[in-house]
Amino acid sequence: MKFLFMLIMMIPLSFKKNLFWLNQYLYFLMFILFLMNFSFNYLVTNISYFLGNDLLSYMMILLSFWICSLMILASSKLFTKNYYYNLFLFFMVLLMISLYCAFGSMNLFIFYLFFEMSLIPVLVLIIGWGYQPERIQAGSYLLFYTLFGSLPMLICIFYYYENYNTLDFFLMNKSMNMFVLYICMNFVFLVKMPMYFVHLWLPKAHVEAPIAGSMILAGVMLKLGGYGMMRLMMLFLSIGMEVNYIFIMISMVGGFFVSLICLRQSDMKSLIAYSSVAHMGLVLGGIMTLNYWGLCGALVMMLAHGLCSSGLFCLANISYERILSRSIYLNKGLINLMPSMTLWWFLLSSSNMAAPPSLNLLGEIMLINSLVSWSFICMFMLSLMSFFSAAYSLYLYAYTQHGKIYSGLYMFSMGSVREFLLLLLHWLPLNLMILKGEYFTLWI
Repeated sequence: MKFLFMLIMMIPLSFKKNLFWLNQYLYFLMFILFLMNFSFNYLVTNISYFLGNDLLSYMMILLSFWICSLMILASSKLFTKNYYYNLFLFFMVLLMISLYCAFGSMNLFIFYLFFEMSLIPVLVLIIGWGYQPERIQAGSYLLFYTLFGSLPMLICIFYYYENYNTLDFFLMNKSMNMFVLYICMNFVFLVKMPMYFVHLWLPKAHVEAPIAGSMILAGVMLKLGGYGMMRLMMLFLSIGMEVNYIFIMISMVGGFFVSLICLRQSDMKSLIAYSSVAHMGLVLGGIMTLNYWGLCGALVMMLAHGLCSSGLFCLANISYERILSRSIYLNKGLINLMPSMTLWWFLLSSSNMAAPPSLNLLGEIMLINSLVSWSFICMFMLSLMSFFSAAYSLYLYAYTQHGKIYSGLYMFSMGSVREFLLLLLHWLPLNLMILKGEYFTLWI
């Protein structure tokens, strides 16, 4: 509860002039305090009113604090040009409060409430600080896709409470065997992850969002879907045995199709956004297998994807701020202009294709184990997805760093300390957390 009070106390700080750096330091301080505040010996810790943490929610809240502190570091253009940055910081605090309460809540209705509340600040970020007129359309896609899935869930929550008299996650052990309830309860999470077929809002939202919006969408918002599904899958164990194979098939085939779509993208942000759909398809498949490997692999992959995708969006934005275009055809030959930035492109692209020693590798090994043990037929799609994820990561890296330099460039900045620090703070945890991989297997 004390972290929630600290976040609420940050609201007046958002409106103080020229104190944006203090907000960033406070997010980082809360990350450090939260890191020191967890005991791995207990199933649930920090219980206080409606909040509490097990390892799953603890990791997600840590990721939220980390990405929020890096969002301010990435958005320096807002502060130097004075683009209503006080309002921007205010909506960031609101977003962090809603994410903290959503991941920390022990009650399904409270989770639903803050799950929906987190939509509003992201919508304002996209519409208020986006780059192009299409951001209105992108915002409405984001809003209506999610609302279309969430209203049936609200009815199901009331139905469950009416019949079983509890909405606490730790008391909800009565299995529900109705297919309609299964779909209504989980559809909003499938949209949020997003599953192939209901993924169209994601590339649009990413392309139109400012860098901070892209970072929080890729880093944390997609994880709300996986988190909610992990929490509720225990209610649907018996019907899940019968129908989960449909969603595993969709996520496997969809992941392969999206990998092919990535190879045809000319917009860097769009390519990274579509790669998110492929990675979250693996996570969805892992959760739907209902085995221990799958749930642990999904947690690892969600953390890895949050850091890696966020870092790649930062790199795309660093190029965009100089060349004023996200087109792969204009962002060429950057190895000649920014050789030190090419190193970061290489490191994060290789992590994106699950090269060692990144956390993506650990997550993919666990998820491949889970899916192949569930059915050997998954091996065909998994091998294609692994191959094409390497292909589009190499395509992104090779096309942007090599080739003929765009002749319209007259003036160029090599990269600032702030940008290198931002990328380092994405890459270090992504590649160091694999050393403590056993921590991710303690939450069940």
